[in-house]
Amino acid sequence: MKYFKIYILFFLFIPSIIFAQTEKVDTNIMNQIRKEGLQNSKVMNIAFNLTDASGPRLTASPGFMRAANYAKDQLTKWGLVNAMLDPWGDFGKSWELEKSYVAMTAPWYKSLEAYPKVWTGGTGGLQNAEVILITAKDSAGLDAYRGKLAGKILIMDRSDTYKLSFAPDATRYSDEQLDSMANIKMEPIDTAAMRKRREEFRSRFRGEQSMLNSLKSMAIGEGAIAMFTSSPRNHDGTIFVQQAGPYKVTDPANFLDIALQWEDYMTIVRLLRNNVPVKMDIDVETKFFNDDTKGYNVIAEIPGTDKKLKDEVVMLGGHLDSWQGGTGATDTGAGSMVMMEAVRILKAIGIKPRRTIRIALWSGEEEGLLGSRGYVKKTFADPADMKLLPAHEKFAAYFNVDNGTGKIRGVYLQGNEAVRPIFQQWLVPFNDLGAKTLTISNTGGTDHLSFDAVGLPGFQFIQDPLEYGTRNHHSNMDVYDHLQEDDLKQAAVIVAAFVYDDAAMRETKLPRKELPKANPNGRGF
Repeated sequence: MKYFKIYILFFLFIPSIIFAQTEKVDTNIMNQIRKEGLQNSKVMNIAFNLTDASGPRLTASPGFMRAANYAKDQLTKWGLVNAMLDPWGDFGKSWELEKSYVAMTAPWYKSLEAYPKVWTGGTGGLQNAEVILITAKDSAGLDAYRGKLAGKILIMDRSDTYKLSFAPDATRYSDEQLDSMANIKMEPIDTAAMRKRREEFRSRFRGEQSMLNSLKSMAIGEGAIAMFTSSPRNHDGTIFVQQAGPYKVTDPANFLDIALQWEDYMTIVRLLRNNVPVKMDIDVETKFFNDDTKGYNVIAEIPGTDKKLKDEVVMLGGHLDSWQGGTGATDTGAGSMVMMEAVRILKAIGIKPRRTIRIALWSGEEEGLLGSRGYVKKTFADPADMKLLPAHEKFAAYFNVDNGTGKIRGVYLQGNEAVRPIFQQWLVPFNDLGAKTLTISNTGGTDHLSFDAVGLPGFQFIQDPLEYGTRNHHSNMDVYDHLQEDDLKQAAVIVAAFVYDDAAMRETKLPRKELPKANPNGRGF
């Protein structure tokens, strides 16, 4: 999941019909869902199995497959049918960290908390090496270092500094913030200005990336051992760490790039600036997996029972994959465990839904919503040509959780104003649990976008941010201990209720927005 933010949608919605009917909300079932989810929850047991027991869940890695097979088997034990690991397309090679030891040995000893980035090679055993400070400002400046990198560890000089913040790490939405979200209006966007800002950002990023790639190429060619990277965001023991480069089967192992916390990184930089030699012990072993390069989603169903509606589908999901610094507890083990708990609740109270309920735990989300995009493309439509498959017409809605462990406060309507009165009524039984806000805006970078890209109703729930952006997101702190049990219980209850209301209660499917035009880039967003 990319960093959470709220923004006005890039399109105007013209609803063909505004549904103002009274929704049939079964109070008895809602009470059963609440009781089962709040008093008999299994969400933390699911959490343990997806995180501590499975480990990091990089797509297609052994950790991901442990979690995926646990989820498939558990869903089957609860009585769901057609549970499977469903291939969505080619992913590439996967990777696992087998050993990592990094320590400064001169001018004095210190063991460092260090995280090799994904898809990097190792050191080929324990190495003791000098660190060299790279002060170049652009690719041309790297010429000064040619012939000097063999057997060295590289570290880039940094001019930015850590700035103390007095804001709390963890926050919940205030009533004023939620009111502001609810009162957002649809407005036309200055697309020319947005394109200009986007291109400026891309140009700056391309320049920085070009220099980094040039340095890595030199390092590989001359036989350097590794490089250290960091930013002021990596402070107080929290280290944000993702990938070092590409992962296609034909791509070579990326140069060993290791993320450090800012305080350690800058200690090394200051020593080298003052001409104090720095030496490191470094021993990293990594392993690549090429036997099966496909990506897999976990899919399972509660079959529909209504003769007219059982072929229609309501979906719920979250992405199961994670990065490797932690165990992906809040990004988004939380989404997967909430969705698993939601269907467990529905099975436990014995519902007989009119429509089929289908859960999906996606892979490849962290690399660009790959699992959900692949599933949507093969099941409903390809946004590149918008040729609709038969299942497109039979689809009711998709509900997603991917903004951490915080409790649900409402729903992003994704520009679909026609569902507002429906969702308002569905939220009424849970207003006392803090869920009542509906906003026309959207949150970016989650799997609901894959459905929206082909004109299917896809929604992400509004969640309290807690410490998602400050401590958890893509970091070594994204672990079980940062999950909030009561929030997860609340979220599972609300998701179960939404799925039940849509699958079992409604005579008609949710209203849809205007069908989008074909998008040649194939993404639709």
